[in-house]
Amino acid sequence: MDASLDPIEPVSQRLGRFVEAQRSSWADAGRETQLFLDAAARTLEGGKRLRARFCVTGWQAVAEARGPVAAAPDSVLDAAAALEIFHAAALVHDDIIDNSDTRRGQPAAHRGLEAAHARAGWAGDAAAFGRSAAVLLGDLLVAWSDDLLEQGLRAAEHAASAREVYALMRREVTVGQFLDIAEEAAFTTAPDAEHAERALRVASLKSARYSIQHPLLLGAALAGGDTAQTAALAAFGHPLGLAFQLRDDVLGVFGDSAVTGKPSGDDLREGKRTLLIAYARERLDRPTKRLVDELIGDPGLDAAQIASLQQTIIDTGALDRVETAISHYAAEADRALRGAPLSTPAVGALRDLAQAAIARSS
Repeated sequence: MDASLDPIEPVSQRLGRFVEAQRSSWADAGRETQLFLDAAARTLEGGKRLRARFCVTGWQAVAEARGPVAAAPDSVLDAAAALEIFHAAALVHDDIIDNSDTRRGQPAAHRGLEAAHARAGWAGDAAAFGRSAAVLLGDLLVAWSDDLLEQGLRAAEHAASAREVYALMRREVTVGQFLDIAEEAAFTTAPDAEHAERALRVASLKSARYSIQHPLLLGAALAGGDTAQTAALAAFGHPLGLAFQLRDDVLGVFGDSAVTGKPSGDDLREGKRTLLIAYARERLDRPTKRLVDELIGDPGLDAAQIASLQQTIIDTGALDRVETAISHYAAEADRALRGAPLSTPAVGALRDLAQAAIARSS
């Protein structure tokens, strides 16, 4: 991507200005409010800004098809930054649901708020406070994402189309998150032959569309993309999003904790019913399958049990099958760009982003 269109720095600066404005508006609300705002600000630090980058590149793909552009306008940068805030909200709630202690190598938001309670010497249960406060923190971040999006859309020519994309994204990721936690219990009532399909449905709604497809379409909407351009970006974004989530699933089981910032095998402790698990179960005899089902979702799994489950997944060929699926979806995404009515530089940037999204270790 052209340096003038790389959104990482301008989006980070936009987020910083937004947070400072929020701090200023709540300056007289007491120390506890400032603690809450500090926690919100921490959730926006770091990260790959993946959704922001896909949003800006989606805008570029359409805008540059009509002629050269110098830089993304403020409306696009605000939308890209809003996506990052919404992502932070999703992570805060996700860590509560999954009982995760860490995020990006740091305490998860609810653990950080728990520690703040303890340091302050407040009354009551610190852990209960941390979880309750983090639920509200996620809600605040969702509100912030809407606030920043609306600021950017005030003077945007295609605001209505952009709002439709953003609203659909919010609905789908919420349903996807529910299906994710429901599958941890509902898998026992579903035929084994359906588990892979059900896992892909969760991956699509919870991550694929929200992480890549919708950010692309949001940028395209702001640029006034036509039907053919929108269809090409959608056909690229969805399979790439599936490949992205499947890579995340692999890292959730086999990733290096020093790189991912989360304990190795955390998805196994959390009971995630991913495509890896569905494929592994298809090749297991009944007694072994029963044992695996008993172990997955046990938060007390030790290193030896994690290693045993990892080896089982490898021995069944599930890991190889998921890697093949990742390659298949990546190829499908790439084919969608061939001959698409999008700017040539943006297509190159999309291919670079696709590679970064799939070939990653965190």
